[in-house]
Amino acid sequence: MLSIITAIHNQLPVNRLFWEHLKRYTATPFELIIIDNASTDGSAEFFESVGARVIRNAVNYSYPVSQNQGIAVAKGDWFGFLNNDIIVSPDWDRHLMDNMTANNLEVATCCGLEQLETQEATQAVKRRWKRIKGICSLFGINAFSLRLMHRWMYRGDWKGFCADRYRRFRLQAAEGFVGNTVMMTRSALDKLGPWDETMQGADFDLYLRSKKRALEQGDIQPMHIALDTFNHHFIRLTVKARPPQFADAGNLLKLEQKWTEADLKLLQERLGG
Repeated sequence: MLSIITAIHNQLPVNRLFWEHLKRYTATPFELIIIDNASTDGSAEFFESVGARVIRNAVNYSYPVSQNQGIAVAKGDWFGFLNNDIIVSPDWDRHLMDNMTANNLEVATCCGLEQLETQEATQAVKRRWKRIKGICSLFGINAFSLRLMHRWMYRGDWKGFCADRYRRFRLQAAEGFVGNTVMMTRSALDKLGPWDETMQGADFDLYLRSKKRALEQGDIQPMHIALDTFNHHFIRLTVKARPPQFADAGNLLKLEQKWTEADLKLLQERLGG
């Protein structure tokens, strides 16, 4: 089973769109675990109505705390940590698992607007997204504008776009991460441990921990990006929703408070990152 863990605070139109595509395009039997951080717009009730397990928090917790709450109750051997402001691609889970298996990976992410196969390809898709998002945002952030953004971005052929990427990059992976979709095996969790609840940049921290483990123990590969599996990320919608301050904000550190320049340089030199 695949355990999908997603943290939310309000954003009901986003959550409905997320669920619509997750249900349609996920090939593996899965459980959906929603960490609801004090939503007031019916989002928790919506996810309960579609059969998700909803953990209700009375306050808003940070990303790593939320993900660890999900891990504590998850039943799967695979863990999918997904943002709610994404649209998954057809068979995203199966393609990502196949890529990980082929490349002997225990932790990986999809590719997306944030990072593709080259810097030039990434810059081109980011420019297109910036233009489209700017125009469609004039309608506000609602179900209509979100669907319009997505349709225009992929020229009305989301399935075709994803199928083309899968054909061109099947089973190819590159070291790195795109944080909106992280897939881990239970064995990776045993080796790396849970999300570090002090880390504001928890996804980058996980990437660095996987590199460090690869260097010191040699029993896992650093986190990679599956280039054949693309999930769309609306980017920064969570911030624009203006959630309340994290209840655990006093515990959060910046990345440089944990990882010194010397640490990062050593990882880069020893593992070629």
